[in-house]
Amino acid sequence: MMAPQRIEATPTSGQIGIVHLGLGAFHRAHQAVYLERYRQRSGDISWGVSSANLRASVGLVDGLRTAGQRYHVAEYADSERITLREIGVIEESLFSGRDSSNNWGRDRETLLTRMASVDTCIVTLTVTEKGYFLNPASGELKADDPMIIGDIASPQQPRTAPGLLVEALARRREAGIAPFTVLSCDNMPDNGQRTRQAVVQLAEHRDAALSSWIASEVAFPCSMVDRIVPAMTDADFERLAVLGITDPNAVVCEAFSQWVVEDDFPQGRPDWEAEGVEMVADVAPFETMKLRMLNGSHSLLAYLGALSSIETVYDGINHDKLRSLLRRYMLEEAAPTLDMPEGIDLDAYADSLLARFANDSLRHRLQQIAMDGSQKLPQRWLSGALKRSAAGQTSPCVALGMAAWIRYTAGEDLEGNGYTVDDPLAKRFADLHHTHSADSSALVAAYLAMDDVVPNALAADKTFAQAVLLAYQTLTQDGLNGALAALERN
Repeated sequence: MMAPQRIEATPTSGQIGIVHLGLGAFHRAHQAVYLERYRQRSGDISWGVSSANLRASVGLVDGLRTAGQRYHVAEYADSERITLREIGVIEESLFSGRDSSNNWGRDRETLLTRMASVDTCIVTLTVTEKGYFLNPASGELKADDPMIIGDIASPQQPRTAPGLLVEALARRREAGIAPFTVLSCDNMPDNGQRTRQAVVQLAEHRDAALSSWIASEVAFPCSMVDRIVPAMTDADFERLAVLGITDPNAVVCEAFSQWVVEDDFPQGRPDWEAEGVEMVADVAPFETMKLRMLNGSHSLLAYLGALSSIETVYDGINHDKLRSLLRRYMLEEAAPTLDMPEGIDLDAYADSLLARFANDSLRHRLQQIAMDGSQKLPQRWLSGALKRSAAGQTSPCVALGMAAWIRYTAGEDLEGNGYTVDDPLAKRFADLHHTHSADSSALVAAYLAMDDVVPNALAADKTFAQAVLLAYQTLTQDGLNGALAALERN
């Protein structure tokens, strides 16, 4: 192994200008890295980050505090080429979620005070698709969700990301402070507009004037983020220990990183361009390209692979027929639905994705990618399949993916090995499998009838519905290789 390149954090503490909601691995390996690089290059210390965890991982917050808010990111080009970065741009870590004693909001007031501060110019988010509490198919706020009901009833003690944004913006409006920019960094189409939808609709339940002010005065630029960041494993920590890094807060990721952002920041922003951030007028084409080609391929691997005892993306991409499936899906079903700016080579992009998936240093678990399928699949697969359906075209790869997802949600693989289905609709899935355990046709029809996941027009496409049913029956009867062989014959 080559000696890794080591880059230490800037030793100087700075002013907090950004609040981030969602202190997870992706934020620490993506946005925080860009900001650390910017601070080191420019010497500008005015864009430090206050990062808050909104979920149950109080241990991560306290671990960062113990470590002086510093941690390491290991960027792997492959198993031989590694860059070790120390990150120090997170100046403050907070916890507003539920702890092990079922108590909520330990640092919530500190977080809200920070968000309402005149020094905070930008609030960014990586809270996953389900953290916005939007119907995946319609984009409307789930006003009947218990968490949202709680935020409507007690708006000054919010528990959700939209609730925190509404309360902080309300405080700024009352104090006469200009609103911060809200920048979603989650994998959703039109993520800025969807964030606006969640915040404006939640605010409407509280105060129509506040809702109108947010809609007219707050900037919600869209962005596209790209970096493969697997969940940490014991093996990852052991690899880092060999390199001299004993850091419980460390993150591993690929060397590749991309960030495309719409340039709409009324209160200012860092000079991200110098660090490779693409500041554009319209991020939508890049966002849709990534969702359908990269994330869509990941989901195909996740459900087909997890059903067949394939553990990681690396293992899946080295299955020749799965690799061929991904290339076919990207070029025949995803790419034709995209409207890209001149000069974007989608064939080359597909090749680059397959090469990234084959990075031998990453062990990106398929079960991690398989989480929250009901929230992800509308934008990764179904929006493209709907476009093809409207044009009279078929989507056999997506149909197979849907069949695999339906079978995956039964909670056991094709050999009968059980696992936990991590999805907001897991209880509904279990009920459907129990009700239709002896009738695959009724089961598939029930899944396609879920209009909060599957667009009505696509569910009504009899050709697509029949393709999903046949793929489901072939997959359950003949296994992965049988299903892939049947697809090749189509």
